[in-house]
Amino acid sequence: MPSMPMRSRVLLVLAVAAVVGGIALLLAMERDTTDDGDGAAGEVAVDAEPETTTVPTMPSTTLPPSTTTTTIGRRGSGEPITLAFAGDVHFEGVLDDKLAADPSAVLAPVAPILSAADLAVVNLETAITERGEPAPKEFTFRAPPSALTALASAGVDAASMANNHGLDYGPVGLEDSLAAEAASGFPVIGIGRNATEAYAPYTATVKGQRIAVIGATQVLDDVLIAAWTATDTQAGLASAKEVERLVAAVTAARPTTDTLVVFLHWGIERQTCPSGAQQQLAQQLVDAGADIVVGSHAHRLQGAGRLGPALIGYGLGNFAFYSAPGPGAETGVLLVTATGRDIDTYEWKPAVIRGGVPQPLEGGAAVGALQSWDQLRGCTGLSP
Repeated sequence: MPSMPMRSRVLLVLAVAAVVGGIALLLAMERDTTDDGDGAAGEVAVDAEPETTTVPTMPSTTLPPSTTTTTIGRRGSGEPITLAFAGDVHFEGVLDDKLAADPSAVLAPVAPILSAADLAVVNLETAITERGEPAPKEFTFRAPPSALTALASAGVDAASMANNHGLDYGPVGLEDSLAAEAASGFPVIGIGRNATEAYAPYTATVKGQRIAVIGATQVLDDVLIAAWTATDTQAGLASAKEVERLVAAVTAARPTTDTLVVFLHWGIERQTCPSGAQQQLAQQLVDAGADIVVGSHAHRLQGAGRLGPALIGYGLGNFAFYSAPGPGAETGVLLVTATGRDIDTYEWKPAVIRGGVPQPLEGGAAVGALQSWDQLRGCTGLSP
C-alpha cells in the first residue's frame, strides 16, 4: 500500500492518544465512586493510588487524591437496637426515704423493662447536691449522689438534667452535680461548665450502631433564663430556647451518628396536647437530622408518633415522682426499636405511680391504658 502522508500519521497518533486518555479517566472515576446502599454515591476505602495514564500531547486532567473514608448507609451496622425513654424523676417525699433505705431497690418494679433495652434515658429533674441555697422559685428539688446509683441499678444508662430544676441549688448545686457524675461514672447530659459541655451528646456504640443523645430544656423560669443558660463563658443548662445553638449541636452530631436522639424538657403543665412551640421545635430538629425527639414536663402524658421518618414522643409524664392518683400518676416507658436512622417499631409500656414509684400495668388495666395513650396522638399531627 502507498505510505501515509506525515500529517495524516500525526493526526492518527493524536486521535489514538485522546481515546486512551478518555478510557483511563473513566476507569479512575469508576474506582473512586460506589453506591452507599441508599442510591447515593459515596467514597470507599482503597488500598493504593489509582493508576494514571499520561498523554504528553493532550491537556492533562488532575483527579482529586484518593481518601480512606467509609460511608455508612442509613441503617448503620444493620443491627436493630431498642431504646427506652421515661419521664420526670426526682427523689422528694416518700422517694427520699426509699433512697436512704436502699438506692438499688428504689426503681425495682420497673427495672426489668429499662434493663431489657439496649439503652435507657430519663429526665432527672433535681439537683444532685446536699448543699447550696434554693433558687427563688416555688418548687426546688435536690437529692444526694445515691440518686445516680438508683438510676444505674434500674438499668438507666444516662439522664438529662436540662430542665427547670437542674440548677435549683445554684452554682454550688451545679458543681456538686458535676462532681457526682464524675465520681459515679453515670452519664448526665444537658448541663455543663460551659455551652460546649452542656450541648455535648451522650454517645454509645451498641451492636455497631453509634448512638448520640442530646439534652436541652425549653422550660425555664423567666427570671432565671440568663443565669441558668450555659454560654461559652458560663456554666449552666443547654437551652432549647437557643434554637440555633441546639440545631447546630444536632447538625454537628449527625455525620458521626447512626441514631440521633434529642431529649427535651418542654410543653405546658397539665396539657395533654403539644403546644405550638413543641411542634415547631420538633420539626426544626427533624429537619436538622434528629431521628428521635422525646421529652416531658407537662406532668401529663402526651401523644407520640411519626413525623416523616422520625419518631416524636411529646410527653412521657411523671415517672419516679410524688403524685396523687389521677392523670399525674399515669406513666410508662416508651420503647423504640431503630436500625440506624430507620424507626422500625415503637411501643408504650403503661404503668401507674404508686408510692412515688412506677408500677407496670398488666391485663385489662394495661390494655385500657394503652388505648388511652393511643388516643392522645389525635391532637399531635403525628402519624401512627
